Amino acid sequence: MFDRPDSGERAILVHLILHSGQEDLLELKELAKSAGAEPVHVVTGSRKNPDPKYFVGTGKVEEIKQAIADHEAGIVLFNHPLTPSQERNLEAALGVRVVDRNGLILDIFALRAQTFEGKLQVELAQLKHLSTRLVRGWTHLERQKGGIGLRGPGETQLETDRRLIGERIKQIQARLAKVEKQRHQSRGKRKKAEIATVSLVGYTNAGKSTLFNRLTGANIYAADQLFATLDPTLRNCRLPNNSEIVLADTVGFIRHLPHELVAAFKSTLQEASEADLLLHVIDAHAEDREDTIAEVNQVLQEIGADKIPQLEIYNKIDLLDGARPRIDRDASGRPARVWLSAMGGEGSDLLFQALAELFAVNKIRLRCHLRPEQGDIRAKIHAYATILEQQIEEDGQSVLIIEIDPKYSGFLAAVSKEVLSS
Repeated sequence: MFDRPDSGERAILVHLILHSGQEDLLELKELAKSAGAEPVHVVTGSRKNPDPKYFVGTGKVEEIKQAIADHEAGIVLFNHPLTPSQERNLEAALGVRVVDRNGLILDIFALRAQTFEGKLQVELAQLKHLSTRLVRGWTHLERQKGGIGLRGPGETQLETDRRLIGERIKQIQARLAKVEKQRHQSRGKRKKAEIATVSLVGYTNAGKSTLFNRLTGANIYAADQLFATLDPTLRNCRLPNNSEIVLADTVGFIRHLPHELVAAFKSTLQEASEADLLLHVIDAHAEDREDTIAEVNQVLQEIGADKIPQLEIYNKIDLLDGARPRIDRDASGRPARVWLSAMGGEGSDLLFQALAELFAVNKIRLRCHLRPEQGDIRAKIHAYATILEQQIEEDGQSVLIIEIDPKYSGFLAAVSKEVLSS
């Protein structure tokens, strides 16, 4: 790559309104802060179509250059994808580093990745992004081979870079294939055990990780910033009807998520594409929530998860005036959406109730008579059944009326019991 100017943390943001569509300026500011930059000035404008050389016009380039000098900025962040030549031309004209929207998202992903798999996926996405940046224009493209006995066409630095990047991409893909095989085996074991998988999906910063912690008692990182969660986390969760599910927290989606990221994170997103139910977490307080819902559904379609049943979770109702926790139902009476606050916990019991309804099993109701020495069976009843009534008789026996899934009732073989309903 060509030598880039030293970059700083003070950033000039560039946001154009294009007739072919536009991104959200507020979202760019959040992306910049999540990457560790300090937005000091915003340059806005309007164009019918991007300029082929600079994306912005020459007059706007001068305006950006003046803003860099006035605010002593060291980096310019564009709220749009740039072509490799546009990025190079802008850096040459402005004298500071220029990063487009896709590069900014990739940088945040690199900052957030913690696990071995996550780091590999980010590196793969970065290399694929970098490979599109290998264009002519470096000063070190001379032949590497020369001299007596070695004269010939040789290999340029550009060709070497491409070859090395290609080899590294193949290595990472091979490692990720092994990780995906392990994930596939784990999913197979869960299906064999008939344990349902529920994946949290939603726009970035909708509150998925906070809700995940609320439901599972986990302590995964949750913060008011974009892409706070990158690596997937799975936890077992027991519902009020005593059935068990596996809850998966996944990476947040965003408008026009770079294709290289969707491809690189295929194995992570597969937790969503192979789930039994998607909890679509929505920021109920966001003004553009309908747009973010559409964006999430678009990404779900890209990864083949658009046919999986959804339960919409309208989160952050504590920020809405007069909003109360509730369950909205569809025409057949099934839960369709739950209104709650993951931060305060209001409505989380309603979500458990909705999940219990959606994953209801055909339980049988039994009256069981337990002798005092059958304490081990009592413990299993508490673990696998729902106790509706219980009383102690004069002879010390316990009489319990329980509901239990028949497939878990084998341990009751030695218990005196009668079926009340099935």
